[in-house]
Amino acid sequence: MEEAKKGEEVTLFGMWSSPYALRVIWALNIKKIRYKYVEEDLSNKSDLLLEHNPVYKKVPVLVYKGKAVTESLIILEFIEETWKENPIMPQDPYQRAMARFWATAGGNGLWCLFISEGKEQEEALKSVTDNFELLEKVLIGKKYFGGDRIGYLDISVGFLLYVVPIYEEITKFKIITMRKFPLLHAWMEAFSSSEIVKDTLPPREKLFDRYQKIRDVFLQEIN
Repeated sequence: MEEAKKGEEVTLFGMWSSPYALRVIWALNIKKIRYKYVEEDLSNKSDLLLEHNPVYKKVPVLVYKGKAVTESLIILEFIEETWKENPIMPQDPYQRAMARFWATAGGNGLWCLFISEGKEQEEALKSVTDNFELLEKVLIGKKYFGGDRIGYLDISVGFLLYVVPIYEEITKFKIITMRKFPLLHAWMEAFSSSEIVKDTLPPREKLFDRYQKIRDVFLQEIN
C-alpha cells in the first residue's frame, strides 16, 4: 500500500453493507492506497459525516488533504485523477464514455424486482433480463469489463456478484445463471475471487437478513 504523506491522509466513511462504499474500497485497493476506514451507523450519523456530507448525509465520503468528496462514482474518478498508478478508467474516450454509461445503467430494474411482487415484479424481471443481455455483449472476448484487468466498470457494477444471489434466494427468481448469461456468470466468479475483492465482501448471512427485512417492509406498504 502507498504510504500517505503527512497532511495527506486518506479517510473513507462507509457502512458495512453499502455497495457504494465497497466501490471506493476496491478502487483504493487497486491503487494500493493506504487509508483509514470509519464505519458509520446511518441511524445515528456521526457529526463528522454530517460535516463532510451536509447535502446527502450518507456514505461513502472520501476525505483527502482535509477535503471531502462524496458520491461513489465521483469518488472513483477523483481517485483515478489523483493517483495515476494502476489506472482504472479506459484510455479510449468512447470506451470511457461507455463505462460511465453502464456504471449507472448496469443494475437498472433490480431494485424494483426486489421490492415488488406479482405483475410489477414480472415486468421488472423482464427489464433486468433485457439489460443483462446487453451487459453480456459488453463482456464478449473479455475476462473483466476492463479487459484483462479489473477497471472502473467492474468496480461500479461489482455489487451484482453478491447482491444478485441474495435477491434470487429471497424472491425465488433466477436472474444470472451459467446457461442464460455465461459471460456474466464467469465474470462474477472471476471478480469475486480476485485479490482486491475476496476479503472485502459483507457477511452473507448478515446481509441476507438485512435485505429480507427491507423487502418485508416494502411489501407491507403495498399490501
